[in-house]
Amino acid sequence: MFIKFKVLFFLFFLLPDLNAHEFNPAHLVIDEYNENQYEVAWMYPSKNLGLRAEIIFPPECIQNSQLPFTQGKYVVEKISLTCKASLKGQTIEVLNLSILNDALVTITHLDKEVYEGLMNLKEPKLYIPFEEQLYPLSYFSLGIDHLFTGKDHILFIMGLLFLVSGLINVVKTITAFTIAHSITLGLSVFNLISLSQATVEAIIALTIVFLAIEVSERKQYQSTPWVIAFGFGLLHGLGFANALTGIGIGSEQLALSLLFFNLGIEAGQLFMLPFFGVIIWGAYKLNVYKNTTICASLLLGGMGFYWFIDRTVGIIS
Repeated sequence: MFIKFKVLFFLFFLLPDLNAHEFNPAHLVIDEYNENQYEVAWMYPSKNLGLRAEIIFPPECIQNSQLPFTQGKYVVEKISLTCKASLKGQTIEVLNLSILNDALVTITHLDKEVYEGLMNLKEPKLYIPFEEQLYPLSYFSLGIDHLFTGKDHILFIMGLLFLVSGLINVVKTITAFTIAHSITLGLSVFNLISLSQATVEAIIALTIVFLAIEVSERKQYQSTPWVIAFGFGLLHGLGFANALTGIGIGSEQLALSLLFFNLGIEAGQLFMLPFFGVIIWGAYKLNVYKNTTICASLLLGGMGFYWFIDRTVGIIS
């Protein structure tokens, strides 16, 4: 009965559908080239569910839109925008954005001042402030969102926790994973390494299968738990680097954007630790840790193998 409960618990709360969330945020880029005149590029995933995602500009603006075209995994719309006043102090809105996607907003004003914000289904409106933005906090939110909507990422972290013991070792392991994650993400965004996203996603699925095997054998990495986390973190960092480069991040804010993105991931991971920690601690206290381990390994192995087959077929087809 306990095993069945565990299986249903994980499936219900973590896996409402079988497909892992693919990290493909939309991106709205607005560049002011003359006073109150803007060039706009609106890029959203071609897999966006529902109606065409649409940007609503202030009523004082006149827009001239070109026909959308496909560029990689994105639909791109080019828009010329002429406003009676600056966009500062104005509000823009996104309509019909899928629940699976966030929309990054990057606005470069005529004086080269850059503002970055975030819109999504819950908060579709964005106010553009008069004040200069010092830090790209939207990337911090995006990092947290990436973690909590990435089912394969969540399962991987859960599997890691079954391989280590002790709070210090757990924190070291998760931090090593984030550091490795940051290294390959940075190298990829700076065009120092390159690997197709489809291939990386298939390999990531294999890392989950590997964790399932390790968990099923109940291995404990007491002395160097961070080694396996660091190694696999290098792969996971490539998993969404293509998405960030695909939407285009200006070089002038690239370093800070990557920093805040990874800080968001680290914050999300540390926030998640007590959730899985309570489950593992409860399993020990109830003397059902062996059954819980079996349940976790079956979940990891089943989903990892499914994702590997699904992504491999996607590469071939």
